[in-house]
Amino acid sequence: MTTNSVPNLRIGQGFDVHPFADDATRPLVLGGVAFPEGPALVGHSDADVIAHAITDAILGAAGLGDIGQLFPDTDAAHAGADSIALLTIAAERVTEAGWSVVNADATVILDAPKLAPHRDAMIANLSAALGAPVSVKGKRTEGVAGLGGGIQCQAVALLAANT
Repeated sequence: MTTNSVPNLRIGQGFDVHPFADDATRPLVLGGVAFPEGPALVGHSDADVIAHAITDAILGAAGLGDIGQLFPDTDAAHAGADSIALLTIAAERVTEAGWSVVNADATVILDAPKLAPHRDAMIANLSAALGAPVSVKGKRTEGVAGLGGGIQCQAVALLAANT
C-alpha cells in the first residue's frame, strides 16, 4: 500500500463528567433522552455527558478545540442548552472544516439508571445529530469509591477528509 492510497482519517477522544444535582425539578438527560428516574446532573447546559464527550471527540479530531471553546459556560446564551443541538452545531463545524464523521462510540460510566431501556432512542438522537452511526455502552462502577457521585462518559470518533 502506498502512502497515496491511505485515506485521510483522524480519530478524536472525548471525556465528560458531571456530578449529581440536588435539584429535583431538573431532568436527567443522557443522549438527548430525559430519564424519568435518577437524579439530574449539574451543568450549565442540560449536562448531557454523552453528547458532551462526543462533541469533544469530533472537535478534537478535526483540530477545532473542545466544547468549552465553542460553547463556553460563561455565555448565558448556552444556559440550559439542549446538548444534542450543540452536538449538531459542532458536527456542522467539523463538516465546514472539510471532515465527515465516520462513526462515534461512547462508554457511559454510571451505576444508575439503566441505559438499556433508552439505548435505541439515545443512539437515534446522537446519530441524527452527527449524521453518522453512534454506539452507546453503559458500564457500572462496581462500587469503586469516588465514582458514584455522578456520571462519566468517554467517547471516540473517527473522521474522514471530504474529497
